[in-house]
Amino acid sequence: MDNDTSPTNRRTRQGRRRVARRVTAAAAAMILAALGTAPALAQQSSGAPGPTRPHAAAHGRGALLGVTPVAALDRAAVAGFLASAGMDTGTVRHGLRAYRLTYRTVTPQGAPTTATGLLVLPEGGPRRLDLVSDTHGTMAHRDYAPSVGEGFGRFAPYLHASAGRAVAAPDYLGLGKGPGRHPYMDTKSAVTASVDMLRASRTAARQLHRPLTGDVYASGFSQGGQVAMALGRALDEGADRHFRLRALAPVSGPYDIEHAETPALFDGRVNDISAVFYMTYYLTSQSRLHPLYKDTSEAFRKPYADIVDRLFDTNHTEEEIIPALPATLKELLTDDYYRQVQHPTGGLLAAARAQDGNCDWKPDVPVRLHTSSGDTDVPIANARNCAADLASHGVRARVVDQGGVDHNGTYMKAGPQIVRWFDQLAGRR
Repeated sequence: MDNDTSPTNRRTRQGRRRVARRVTAAAAAMILAALGTAPALAQQSSGAPGPTRPHAAAHGRGALLGVTPVAALDRAAVAGFLASAGMDTGTVRHGLRAYRLTYRTVTPQGAPTTATGLLVLPEGGPRRLDLVSDTHGTMAHRDYAPSVGEGFGRFAPYLHASAGRAVAAPDYLGLGKGPGRHPYMDTKSAVTASVDMLRASRTAARQLHRPLTGDVYASGFSQGGQVAMALGRALDEGADRHFRLRALAPVSGPYDIEHAETPALFDGRVNDISAVFYMTYYLTSQSRLHPLYKDTSEAFRKPYADIVDRLFDTNHTEEEIIPALPATLKELLTDDYYRQVQHPTGGLLAAARAQDGNCDWKPDVPVRLHTSSGDTDVPIANARNCAADLASHGVRARVVDQGGVDHNGTYMKAGPQIVRWFDQLAGRR
């Protein structure tokens, strides 16, 4: 008679799980694309100028500390890069030049620090440029950030710049060349880093003889969709008098962690691989900002309690992280914490609510919320809840459902639509 609890059968099952995880790692390009982090290389043309320094001493938030060229692509190269991801290239009208900016900003606690981000300028088009703020999705390794990695983080910036607008794409704190660890899903610091990136971009664009008009079109994907909504609110409330918000078009943002995203992690609407990855990243990051636990062993089972902090130190890739984690949240979290996360109180509830509520205001600009019914990373309920919050303030925001595509595919379909919508809105001015 078979004995399913025997050590032999346990080892067999464990071996199968290890094989499955190795297969998962081998298929990381597909999995990580859904996380918004898949590496991909763009072909760079030669002729980029050397690094430049600001003309004057830099002080205060958003002060520009350095400009480093990182890419120069002609129109055909841009189109080829975007087409490699299956993206519609009909809006590609220009080549581009891209620069890493280093600038001053603040930590979540308000202390001075520095951050980096990507400024992309079209080759050609008007001398004075409108600006797109593009905020990226979840990234665990610092070198995947837009100003460093030539992969997923550059699809949106290159798409918008090739259509004739400047693009400011912050790396956020602790990613790219910024110091420290990334405070993942801390919306407040992501917004301050984004506003300060706009300021640094204004200075850099002027130095590069492509001054900005001051009009800002805000977009972002996944984590960055949430940031885009919060940034739009900050600009609408006068965060910087030099910038005027013109439109909001976030994609697949987790706008409602408490009532949409967290329940979906446990009821099957979010796939297991992403659920484990996101939950581990979120808890280890938020524990540095909120009282979630005193020791990792309170939240995570052994052996994961001993490795989770190290895995998410911004120096490990998703290809390294995912195989090191278990297959399900049940295997990841202790029984008690598994229940607590589903019914949060105290620090867990405070952490969620600190990120939520970014749709609970009245934008004075057009808003479109792009999402997809096939997304198993950020379910469509997030966008619907966001639209409901906006409607409570009298704002009708169209929810654009891209259909049965996955998380990454949602942006690939939505991006060119957003560019064309921005074109229409700019033409109405």
